[in-house]
Amino acid sequence: MAITERDKLQRKLVSRLNKAVYQFRLINDGDKILVGLSGGKDSLCLLELLAMKSRIAHPAFSVGAIHVRMENISYETSTEYLERFAASLGVPLHIATASFDASTDKRKTPCFLCSWNRRKMMFNYAQAEGYNKIALGHHQDDILHTALMNELYQGSFSTMPALLQFKKMPLAVIRPLCMIEERNIAQYAALSNYEKQIKLCPYEHDSRRTAIANLFTTLEQNNPEVRFSLWNALEKEGKLVEE
Repeated sequence: MAITERDKLQRKLVSRLNKAVYQFRLINDGDKILVGLSGGKDSLCLLELLAMKSRIAHPAFSVGAIHVRMENISYETSTEYLERFAASLGVPLHIATASFDASTDKRKTPCFLCSWNRRKMMFNYAQAEGYNKIALGHHQDDILHTALMNELYQGSFSTMPALLQFKKMPLAVIRPLCMIEERNIAQYAALSNYEKQIKLCPYEHDSRRTAIANLFTTLEQNNPEVRFSLWNALEKEGKLVEE
């Protein structure tokens, strides 16, 4: 059987994920990992790759998924599709619902409040069900964009780490896609015919993150090595692991 373009790309993604898992010690024997499944291409790809990896003997770990719907945000994915997708991978999926009131804290953006409430729901469910790690679908572009945003808007050199071990709770957040570029995930999603979200977030084009993404694109056009330079700087300063 001929090797397809999707097969080749999948091998590349698996290789990059395995490198991240090994380098940052993201997965250990006995781990019970809960994937935050938003329904976007990144979380779908993450769930597929982790489900594949869980079928390999070492390390021995299990995978579950949670999808959190926000009642008051017009941002939606078909839960039927997510249930079919998870079932096809042999992964149990929990559907939860949350909400937030943006008027209670004008200092925080709706994006922050939405994200915070989703995380709270995931953390509570993970602890109740015995998961010790939460896997999020942030890719390398997300991590680099966050580093630039923190540098320019907060004056600190920091980012979302590949591994974040909490000290006050028996949970860790891992980002197994941290060494994979967004464009590769987008290509894989298209080749895999991932179903797109029904409605997009109304705030996704109205944030500092969008401005930073545009800036990063310009920087890469001027210097194709900027991605690797910034990533190496984060590694040297120990910003990709917090234990």
